[in-house]
Amino acid sequence: MPRPSRIRLPRIEPSRIRLRGRRAQRRAFQAVALLSVLAAAPSAWLWLGAGDRVGTVASAPSAPVAVVFGAGLVDGKPSPYLAHRLDAALTLFQEHKVQAVLVTGDNSRAGYDEPDAMGDYLVAHGVPGIRVVRDYAGFDTWASCTRARRIFGVDHALLVSQGFHVRRALALCEAAGIDSYAVAVDEPHDATWYYGGLREIPGAGKALLSATLHPDPQFLGAEEPGIAAALADAARPRG
Repeated sequence: MPRPSRIRLPRIEPSRIRLRGRRAQRRAFQAVALLSVLAAAPSAWLWLGAGDRVGTVASAPSAPVAVVFGAGLVDGKPSPYLAHRLDAALTLFQEHKVQAVLVTGDNSRAGYDEPDAMGDYLVAHGVPGIRVVRDYAGFDTWASCTRARRIFGVDHALLVSQGFHVRRALALCEAAGIDSYAVAVDEPHDATWYYGGLREIPGAGKALLSATLHPDPQFLGAEEPGIAAALADAARPRG
C-alpha cells in the first residue's frame, strides 16, 4: 500500500507575524482614538458654545424670567442641590434681576412633584405666588427648554443650575429659541458633583441630537399664560 504523501504547510516568517500584530494594534489604537474624539466632541461643543454667557448670581444681567431646573426631592422637599438652585433664583428675584421664576421638573408619578416642591419653597421664602410659574412636564432639559419657549412664551431668561449642567441647559435653551445667560450655582466637589459630571458625558451627546433635530417633548399641550400674568403683575404700578 503506498504511503500518503506528506502535506507541507506554508511557512510564515516570524517577521510577518510581528508585522500583522503591529497592524492590528495600530488599528485598535486608531479605533479607540476615534471613539474618544466622538465621545468628547459634544462636550467640547457645549463648552465652546457657551462663550462668556456663564457666570454667577453677582455677574448675571437682568432678564424677565429665571428658569430653575429640577434636581430631585428628599422626603417631598427639594434636595440640597435643588435648594441651592432655588436660593440662587430667590437672590436674583430679590435683587430685581428677574421678575418671575419658572420652575420646571418631573411630576410623572404619584407622590413625586418637583414643580410644586420648588414653587412652594420660593413662595415660603417670600416670592409672590403669581410670580412663580410651574411647569409639570419638564422631564428632561430639552423638554424644559422647549416648553419654556413654546408653552410659556419665554424668549429671554437666566438659567439656574449647577456648573456641571448649566452649559447643557444653555445650549438647549438657545436651540429652543431663548436668549439665555447661565447662572452656575457653586457647590463643593463631592460625590454628587462628580456623579453629575459623569452624567453630562452622555447628556452632551443627547443634547447635540436634540439641538440638531428639535424633537417634540413627550408632553407639549396648549400654551399657558402664567409667565405673561407674572410679568403683567411685575409691571403693575404699586401704590
